[in-house]
Amino acid sequence: MTLRSALLALLSSGPLTGYDVAKHFSSSVGHVWHAPDSQIYPELRKMLAEGLLSGQSVPWGTRGATKTEYALTPDGEDALREWQSQPLAYVRDRDPARLKAAYFEWAPPGVAAQQLRAHIAHYEEQRLQTLHMIEALERRVHPTLARRLGRYAEEEREQVVRFKVFAYEGQLARAEQEIAWAKRGLQILGEAERPESPDPL
Repeated sequence: MTLRSALLALLSSGPLTGYDVAKHFSSSVGHVWHAPDSQIYPELRKMLAEGLLSGQSVPWGTRGATKTEYALTPDGEDALREWQSQPLAYVRDRDPARLKAAYFEWAPPGVAAQQLRAHIAHYEEQRLQTLHMIEALERRVHPTLARRLGRYAEEEREQVVRFKVFAYEGQLARAEQEIAWAKRGLQILGEAERPESPDPL
């Protein structure tokens, strides 16, 4: 997946200004594909120049200012379908947490446990955010989803919701696995620090 694909997917719910793209991005596709605003705005301009998006000036504020509102063109819709039709390209992992864990014997006393607790805290937060997202999707109260569902017939909406929930269920499973892995690491560290019992006489 690329940032372009994520932006096409986001804009398939309807036209948005660049500001609204950035805002909606962080609360929707940004959960599965992170990108800062400094990358989003230039990519929107490139997609506009290449004909994947159309741009229309719309009023902004109360002083006569305008913003560009972006929408998918037929070429943009074709690009979105083409992206979905391509097989996923898997890349070799770069996993800093596993790399560190493989060499915990070099860590100063207490540091490895501290890092594992931080890992647990990070994924506990991820887990909580994902549970909230799933709840919002299932209740159909997430604003980006609500916009998207307005473009579908009632009989199609349930499937749209199920696809979104399915994606976040994968994130939830990953967070829970990471928490369990780090807790196992803490257990191993605890066993290593525990002195051996003396042999009975």
